[in-house]
Amino acid sequence: MTTAQSTVQNEPQPPHDQQSPGAQPPSLLRAMFARGTPMLWVPSGYFAMALTYMMLTSVTSIMFKNLGMDNGQAAQYASYLILAYTIKPLFAPFVEMYRTKKFFVLAAQLIVGLGFAGVALAMSLPDYMVIMVFLFGVLSLVGATQDIASDGVYVTALDTKTQSLFCGIQSLSWNIGPIVASGGMVYLSGWLHTHYFKHQAGTFGPEWIDSWRIIFFIVAGITILTALWHMRVMPDGAKAENAPKSVAEAAFILKDSFITFFQKRDVWLMVGFAFVFRLSIGLLEKIGPFFMVDPVAQGGLGLSNEMLGLIYGTYGLIAVLLGSLLGGIFVARRGLQKTLFLLCCAVNIPNVTFLLMSIYQPDNLVVICAGVAIEKFFFGFGSVGFMIYLMQQLAPGKYTTTHYAFGTGLMGLCMMVTGVVSGHLQQLLGYVHYFWLVMAATIPSFLVTWFAPFHHKE
Repeated sequence: MTTAQSTVQNEPQPPHDQQSPGAQPPSLLRAMFARGTPMLWVPSGYFAMALTYMMLTSVTSIMFKNLGMDNGQAAQYASYLILAYTIKPLFAPFVEMYRTKKFFVLAAQLIVGLGFAGVALAMSLPDYMVIMVFLFGVLSLVGATQDIASDGVYVTALDTKTQSLFCGIQSLSWNIGPIVASGGMVYLSGWLHTHYFKHQAGTFGPEWIDSWRIIFFIVAGITILTALWHMRVMPDGAKAENAPKSVAEAAFILKDSFITFFQKRDVWLMVGFAFVFRLSIGLLEKIGPFFMVDPVAQGGLGLSNEMLGLIYGTYGLIAVLLGSLLGGIFVARRGLQKTLFLLCCAVNIPNVTFLLMSIYQPDNLVVICAGVAIEKFFFGFGSVGFMIYLMQQLAPGKYTTTHYAFGTGLMGLCMMVTGVVSGHLQQLLGYVHYFWLVMAATIPSFLVTWFAPFHHKE
């Protein structure tokens, strides 16, 4: 989640470094639920951001596979949709130039809603796949703009004390998006397929169209209703003090932020860390769900969409949230420099659960859920270190939030590149050998973490 001001503020106001107001619970509760409170729009705003992102970059891969694409194509097309979110710092200054941030939020959400409805309608056409992929590409650009504008409203409409007060609500609300998308919508697609449209579970092909058409209409309705709600309750958001007044000025700020970024001491070691830390996760992200739903005869576990949605959208997500919470406490107590390599091990080593499942192909759901939960828990635990490193070591300088956005953009680029090739590699190698490759991909992560420079005090 990159703020709209990431390319225009020299010294942004971080929402996490203020003293917590939690010492007076009654006052805190009154502030959170007072008339005109951000509680009216912060939860819905960040949920809408996450729902759009997860539907485009994660759920679409399952849909493509359901519709008959092979693993290579399904992972490739879904991964391309990450690109707009990766490069959004490049067009954030231009969003800052026109109208209000609320205007861009509302426009983006209405377009996203209508776009998903358009996808549902296009699925009844003969060449629906070409039209659908094009619409998804447009929606990813609009969704990235929604992120920029929504973060901009949060940062500019709230003072630093209120930002600190609502940062937990912000994070929790964003994480509800994966529950609804990767959990609820995937589960519902499978339930509609097997129970309502009377198709056999585990079959892939055009018979999934009716189920996914309903899913996209539902997502469209949710997004449009959210836009109408925000029309009433969301503030406009303020202009940044040094917001660009012309395209030339915006381009200059963007250029200067690039120059100062690459002038940082040991910048290439930090770039390598940002890009490679999640290398194995990028190879696993799309293929893990494919492994779950592929037939046993093809090396998979033969699960239905319903079970996939339940495992990833509930147990997996709970494990991520719990791991993130405990990881944050661990880093706060021990310090990042002392724990970063341990956190890297936590992210990478538990990927072995997928290797073991591919070898033994368990049919016990408890074992499968445990395998996914272990991987997700330690991913959440270790990923905290990655984000804190970007904040504390890579970002500080003239354009703090811009450079933080560059770091997260490098991570997104890694996820896109690995996602594009992952399906093709899996088809070439088979699941067992592919998951051995995933384990081998942890080695670069260990190396960049071991040599990651620390030039700023924690």
